[in-house]
Amino acid sequence: MASDAAAAPGIAQLEAARARLAGIVHPTPLIRSATLDRLIGAEVYLKPENLQKTGSFKIRGALNRIAALAAHEAARGVIAASAGNHGQALAWAARNAGVRATIVMPRTAAIAKVDATRAYGPEVVLAGADYPQARAAAEKLCERDGALFVDAYDDPFVIAGQGTIGLEIADELAPDVVMVPTGGGGLLAGIAAALAARAPHAETIGVEAAGSPQLSASLAAGAAAAITRAADTIADGLATGRIGRLPFALIRQHVRRAVTVDDFEIGEAVLLMLERLKLLTEGAGATALAGALKIRGELQGKRVVICISGGNIDINLLDRIIGYGLAQAGRLTRFTLDLHDRPDELRKLLELIGGTGANIRSIAHDRTRRDIPIGGARVTLEVETRGPSHREELRALFKAGGYRISGDG
Repeated sequence: MASDAAAAPGIAQLEAARARLAGIVHPTPLIRSATLDRLIGAEVYLKPENLQKTGSFKIRGALNRIAALAAHEAARGVIAASAGNHGQALAWAARNAGVRATIVMPRTAAIAKVDATRAYGPEVVLAGADYPQARAAAEKLCERDGALFVDAYDDPFVIAGQGTIGLEIADELAPDVVMVPTGGGGLLAGIAAALAARAPHAETIGVEAAGSPQLSASLAAGAAAAITRAADTIADGLATGRIGRLPFALIRQHVRRAVTVDDFEIGEAVLLMLERLKLLTEGAGATALAGALKIRGELQGKRVVICISGGNIDINLLDRIIGYGLAQAGRLTRFTLDLHDRPDELRKLLELIGGTGANIRSIAHDRTRRDIPIGGARVTLEVETRGPSHREELRALFKAGGYRISGDG
């Protein structure tokens, strides 16, 4: 571990990275939200890296790594493994520098991220079912082709590039707490190192996904650790399955705790930012906000910075998150009703629903099921409502109207 600590970047390397990025990567502004102030009970600032080039913070580390290549390294080309954001960022940086790039992505990577990565011009190889398997495939390609492997987080130049976010935060204010999404640890390590030098009183907290809890495992072990099961989370950018050794050399010095959030909490944070703050984020990008909401009682009255790490979300996943969030809020409900199969019955039901101001999103009418009597029909309705009280109003009306509710959501 001593050698890892010596290899990990310090404040001089972070400032050098900032100089390399100047004029190319523009500092993202800290933005305020009265909604989050109220919900968390703190003075909340967002660091919106979802607005960054290529849609995430990853451009900082990738660009710093490419800018620091020696001539013989650039001639060999670069290879990376990525669930999406690192690949896009490295492809962009390599193209601008005239360096050949190959990006290996899991076969399960979001289509939007695969297409976006290809659009930057690298060779894209799909291999493996998850990030660890894609990484193994990328390392084999490096051995075959002699290209330089650019790690998404276990690289001093990448960590230093990500740490420029911490420098920008410290330039604008003196935070009490900074919440950082954490997968492989490069972002957390870089920000923690920057704040230790420029805002030493600030507490840096890593927020991990419950489906990939390598940060808490590493802190408990006192060493960079991997989880023993396959990572599984909607925050695919955090599903590395392990913490990098170089990042952990900094994390163990400057980070004392991890907050773990599940996919439901992450999804609710995605929906909150989309609906109330008009910010589109991916699962990983919303994780720090989910963590802040989870420990809001500890953040009361503090000055809190929440790092929004990226916004490259798959639209199909976003649709599922929105549907789940609306259902949890009582604004999207499914009712299954049994009624008589005779003329005008369906019209009466629809008028009853419409009379409350509810909107029918979908309807399925089935008169052939064996578990309903001949002469009956089963109707399944997905209904948009104003909230839980409106949903209960509908349920009461159905019962008063003689409809049997055989199931509802």
